[in-house]
Amino acid sequence: MQRTTRLAGSFIAGLFLLCACAATGPASVTRSAPVPPVAGFSSLVASRSASVVDISTLRIGRDESPEDIELEIAPEHDFADRLAWPLPASTRISQIRDLASGLIIRSDGLILTSAHVIANIDEVQVQLNDGRRFTARVMGVDKRTDVGLLKIDATALPVAVIGDSSALGPGDWVAAISSPFGFHGSVTAGVVSAVGRVMGGTGEIPFIQTDVAINPGSSGSPLFNSRGEVVGINSMIYSGSGGYMGLSFAVPIDLSLRIAGELQEHGSVRRSYLGAEFQEMTQALAQSFGLPAKTGGLVVRVEAGSPAEAAGLAQGDAVLALDGKPIAHFIDLPQQITQRPPGSRMQLEVWRQGKARILQVALAMQTSAGTSFTAATPEWNDGLGLRLGELSAAQRLQLRIDSGLMVREAGGLARSEGIRAGDVVVAVNTTKLYRIEDLKRALWQVPPGNTVALLMMRDRRLAYVAVRLPASRRGST
Repeated sequence: MQRTTRLAGSFIAGLFLLCACAATGPASVTRSAPVPPVAGFSSLVASRSASVVDISTLRIGRDESPEDIELEIAPEHDFADRLAWPLPASTRISQIRDLASGLIIRSDGLILTSAHVIANIDEVQVQLNDGRRFTARVMGVDKRTDVGLLKIDATALPVAVIGDSSALGPGDWVAAISSPFGFHGSVTAGVVSAVGRVMGGTGEIPFIQTDVAINPGSSGSPLFNSRGEVVGINSMIYSGSGGYMGLSFAVPIDLSLRIAGELQEHGSVRRSYLGAEFQEMTQALAQSFGLPAKTGGLVVRVEAGSPAEAAGLAQGDAVLALDGKPIAHFIDLPQQITQRPPGSRMQLEVWRQGKARILQVALAMQTSAGTSFTAATPEWNDGLGLRLGELSAAQRLQLRIDSGLMVREAGGLARSEGIRAGDVVVAVNTTKLYRIEDLKRALWQVPPGNTVALLMMRDRRLAYVAVRLPASRRGST
């Protein structure tokens, strides 16, 4: 099974990861003026390697378990084309030593790296490019964005040249300098495959996807553009074997520095909290909800007692605009929300049941799971290739939902959309499903051949899946 994999190198076993927010960058870190393109990557390496450091960590007596991987930051199980959960290390040992990389962002020893490298560790050592070693202290970690900040007692260190990650585009040449498997100063190069790649359910990190070869030990290493400016921090890979397979992902440097500023000032990140999760609006889903275009963000979850619920936001709403500005892509929503201070008020334009409406929201301060169960009866074959069973009250409580039908088997149209046994069908468009009869009635109201949006749950994560109904009615049993 393919997986997304943390890049920190372990002597015993691989560790595995990932999503963000915004604030102000470190006061002394200023964006550099553009510099002329260097003659080649050899010149880049010669001029930039000094700002890259090797990191080694030690964790004693605490073995990582599945519970250590926070649900809100791990890549989600999705239904067709998204990434699977990372697999935790299964070897139980008393000491775990990891290797990673980092970037000097201030001359007095402030170092940027990945959060999963330095979270819950007992000791961290930093080795500079000139061979000097320092014991570092952890200034803070933010698992949501996989950003970590270290400090060593040193002065007059070479500082990285910071670029503009928002200026990157597919096809741009990029390079990484890191220590994969402990091989210091290794250089790999490639191109940007995509920007704004969303990996988590909340869509807070617009990852930079590249084909730069990245391997364990490269977590926290810088991603350089062709001018030698840092545009990202390498975070993870997509792999079926634990090694590089041509897909690597970096956190944009703009975001990393904003988070680092919060960690430097407060030791943690203060986030505005809406209490809603969003999904990309596809053409098929737009058709299912009667939207004229596939813009905005589709609401898949509204938390009880949240500002979103208080404002009247509902599952199945499409958020079209924020404070009068259209939302072109759903990733814009969580990014804009987290950039606003807690207590801010904003206006959302939403599409619900064929018409637009305006909601007023007051943001709050945010304070900081495969499931097994026995199938229930009755069952019904719905003609989509789904064999379904009803959930008991205890099962719904375990899953933290108030409605849903369990998928016992999936084939045909449903399987082609990525639905599989063990998923839960929570709703049809905005109609919640409590019993088999609810689904039968909901589907019967949709004309044959039309597309319907099924709200699916997998491992406590929600996503709408568009399924086109058969062109002719089939009998049900």
